[in-house]
Amino acid sequence: MLPPRPPRPTPLPSSRPFHFLVVVSVLCFAAILTPAPAAVAAAASGDADGGGGEGGVIRIRTAAVARSAMDTKPFISAKDALKKEPISDVIALKDSMKYFDAEFFNDSKLREMEDGAKEFNVPAFRENRKLVATENGGLHNPSVLLFKSSWSSGSMTSETRSFEYPRASSVHRPTNDEDIAFMSVIELGELIRTKQITSRELTDIFLRRLKRYNPVLEAVITYTEDLAYKQAKEADDLLAQGKYLGPLHGIPYGLKDIIAVPHYKTTWGSRTFKNQVLDSEAYVYRRLKSAGAVLVAKLVTGSLAYDDIWFGGRTRNPWNIEEFSTGSSAGPAASTSAGMVPFAIGSETAGSIAYPAARCGVTALRPTFGTVARTDVMSISESLDKLGPFCRSAVDCAVVLDTIRGTDAGDPSSREVALGDPFHVDITKLTVGYLDDAEMEVVDVLSSKGVKLVPFKLNYTVESVQSILNITMDTDMLAHFDNWQREGHDDDYEAQDQWPVELRRARLIPAVDYIQAQRARGKLIREIKDSFTVDAFVGNVTDWERVCLGNLVGMPVVVVPTGLKSIENPPKGGTKRRTTVTTGIYAPPDHDHIALALAMAYQSVTDHNKQRPPIDDLGPNDVIQR
Repeated sequence: MLPPRPPRPTPLPSSRPFHFLVVVSVLCFAAILTPAPAAVAAAASGDADGGGGEGGVIRIRTAAVARSAMDTKPFISAKDALKKEPISDVIALKDSMKYFDAEFFNDSKLREMEDGAKEFNVPAFRENRKLVATENGGLHNPSVLLFKSSWSSGSMTSETRSFEYPRASSVHRPTNDEDIAFMSVIELGELIRTKQITSRELTDIFLRRLKRYNPVLEAVITYTEDLAYKQAKEADDLLAQGKYLGPLHGIPYGLKDIIAVPHYKTTWGSRTFKNQVLDSEAYVYRRLKSAGAVLVAKLVTGSLAYDDIWFGGRTRNPWNIEEFSTGSSAGPAASTSAGMVPFAIGSETAGSIAYPAARCGVTALRPTFGTVARTDVMSISESLDKLGPFCRSAVDCAVVLDTIRGTDAGDPSSREVALGDPFHVDITKLTVGYLDDAEMEVVDVLSSKGVKLVPFKLNYTVESVQSILNITMDTDMLAHFDNWQREGHDDDYEAQDQWPVELRRARLIPAVDYIQAQRARGKLIREIKDSFTVDAFVGNVTDWERVCLGNLVGMPVVVVPTGLKSIENPPKGGTKRRTTVTTGIYAPPDHDHIALALAMAYQSVTDHNKQRPPIDDLGPNDVIQR
């Protein structure tokens, strides 16, 4: 659920083994066995233990050495000292306190802490791990500490009503499969409903495309071919009986491979779990199955939902296949962009819908936190993870969202969000802000459609937005993969500079500072709520600070393609490879329908979302370096 990170500041040496601390302390202890004159003087003055800080230990040991020096005992080497007097656990504990920003305990308090940890903390840790942490992935035993993203003081519960979808008019079956592959869900649904095509035929088309382009894009982990043909037959049989389930009836799609489907592998993109079969049905899969949709593939997730590297390779961008797709929803983004599926379900914790959708040039929705239940989906962070659709258009995103939204007992953070109908929003009554980095074509188009556009800026004083997200996400992730790390599987991880580094560092995040981060997060949310004086705003969708902020707040955003530009350093002779241009339309939590309505208005008079990537025809003399 993560994109590549901006360059990190030089980290503290938190990933060093703990025994390094002990060795450092031992060497310091040995070095002070030969006192300096000043130290002897200090000892003679009775300055033995002045309280906290490293000086306390040094003064104690120096006084002892001073006494031994006055007794004219022979010099003791560091090696001999270690043999004669083992390093104290208190010294090691004191030295380690700097990694917790807690260097204020004196020796007596450290001894008390050491005893308490041994007698109470460690036994309790072990007992709790036995209860809930033997299985990885956070699929069971969710936390009772729940994040509520709604800004309403009420419960916002109401009867959930389906959206009133538009019906595509005068839709005729194209003569070639390529054109069919790039039709919208609404258009394909009309072909199914009017029996111009069968679900079996659509399934054939998309499975062929998946197998044709996957060797280049590396976007598929598992083909669910047998299941797809079974579900397609069921959809065709129902239609023959006069039963039409709605716009997703018989429509093929793909799922990010963190989502459990019975009898098929759910690999989480990781070589550690590449043979894992979870015989359970994720809530989102159940919802799509009940709508008559046809699962054709489990699509690539970056390993343990981080970036685009997985155990089978690295997923590429169909618009420029020398680039990678970025973000852990790599497979859903690339497959939708290349016309390998009409839509797909991905997830985001910190940018893994926004980044790959922007890179691959598809429309996508990161919904309000809690809108879609995550039962039987691998968890990074229970207060950050969200499931959302990758589609050809904002209309399709609305259709898919309406199908998959809802609450489930397996996900205590899920709720019935009282969304309005995006197809019945009067956008002329909206005031929409635009940030300095907004794509101005979107601003101009919406203005021409009667929307009031005003310059806008989110104001907040919290400067630690990015670190709040990292502390939250990394600690939660470690809780879900505690056993994985303890068993040493991080050594087998596909990208050693990603989760392995972050989760080792997370071992040094104290519970108290995790809670302080959540309190700071609460302050941020209150400030954003007060600053959000418009109905929605338009701005860059891949700005890292905004990605962190949006996920911490739980606000929805629609990723909207707005154009194409030339790639940097194109080959001689030209190329059809392009860099996609996108923007984001953001709304307050529980107002996804506003963002969707604005995106639909923009796409109703533009065709950027309908462009097709040049994966078959790159141009003359354009050789891809693989």
